This record gives sequence, C-alpha cells and structure tokens, in this order.
Amino acid sequence: MAVIHHTTMQPTKLELLAEWLPARPWYAGGAGGPSPAKAGGFRLDDPAGEVGIEFMAVTDGAGPDAVTYLVPMTYRGAPLEGAEHALIGTSEHGVLGTRWIYDGVHDPVLVERLHALLAGRAEAQDQSVDDTTDPTVAASLTPAGADAELVRVTEGADHTDVVVREADAAAPLTLRVRRVLRDGEDGGQGRGRVTAEWRLSDGTTARGAFTVALADAGR
Repeated sequence: MAVIHHTTMQPTKLELLAEWLPARPWYAGGAGGPSPAKAGGFRLDDPAGEVGIEFMAVTDGAGPDAVTYLVPMTYRGAPLEGAEHALIGTSEHGVLGTRWIYDGVHDPVLVERLHALLAGRAEAQDQSVDDTTDPTVAASLTPAGADAELVRVTEGADHTDVVVREADAAAPLTLRVRRVLRDGEDGGQGRGRVTAEWRLSDGTTARGAFTVALADAGR
C-alpha cells in the first residue's frame, strides 16, 4: 500500500488546479475566477510503488452555480517522458522533494490501474488514510478483460475519453472519465462504471459516475 505523507506541498494541489482548470475545455467558469475546494475522491496504488495516483473531486463556486470537477492526478519523482502537455505543475513535497503532477488520464500507470479497478484487480483506497480501502467506491466491468494499455486521449465538453486496448480483446475500450460530476448520474449504458461520493457545497453528500466503460470507442 502507498504511504500518505501528511506534510506540506508548495504550491498546494489546489493552488495548482486554480491555475490549470480555466484552460480545460470542460471548465464552466464562474465569477471571480477559479477557487477549487477539495470535495472528495479516492486513491489507487501503483504496484511498483513509484507513482502516486489520486482521483480528486473539487468544487468550484458556491450555491446553485457551484460545479464539481473530477481531476485524476499522478505524482511522480521525475518528469514523465512525452507528457509535457499533461503537466499540471510541480510542487515541493515536505518529505519527497520535487513532485511532477500530471493530469492522470495521460499517464499510462493511472490508466492501467483504473482499468484494474473496473476489472476487480485493484481496490479504491481512502484518500487520506494509509492502508485503508474506501468502501464507498463501487466498480464493475463485464466482461472483466485482461490488462489494458493506453492508446489515445480525447477531450469532450464534460468528459475525457481514454481509449485503451485490452490484452485479450480485438476491439478497443473507451474509459469515459466524467470531468463534470452530477449527483445521481450513472453515465448511461456501458460495460461497466466506477461510482463514488463527493461533498456538495452545502455539505450534503452526492454520488454519481466517475468513469464509464464504453465498448464502442467511437461513441
């Protein structure tokens, strides 16, 4: 299990996201500029112990106009070759030193682990507590499928499509990562999905699809 260090990061993840979010095609904007606040999420373990993996929900705004975004992130001790376009920023970690923080949909380690979560080969971990699974996260994929590798990434108006190729399948599979989270939304029909909880700006709990697996990669 990955060790979660309760220490400082300069700049913080939320400060980096405040700079990064406005340039995303799925960012809805709002008065006063972005002011993201952590609203939930979960972690996944990298079996090699090298890459930190977090699915963070952040809420921007307040009241009925507030929007919650899903930002999968990876934390690395060195730059990921060929992923300059996916870099959210760098931060100085109080224990680990400089960390390169990436939009995780472009990181092959996160993508492989997300597919493993869907297929039942990985467990969602608590966002803040070591060695603790998060029982509120549900995942399924039918059929489960063997290991998957990243093929390409396409941005949508409220989602990001991550196309993968499973080792035992002829056709590709699309993992549709919901960037704008909506309470009660299951993502529609597909081979499977990841659903999880997050906090709304009024303090209540919402639940909906974080990722939907679509058999038709062109959908």
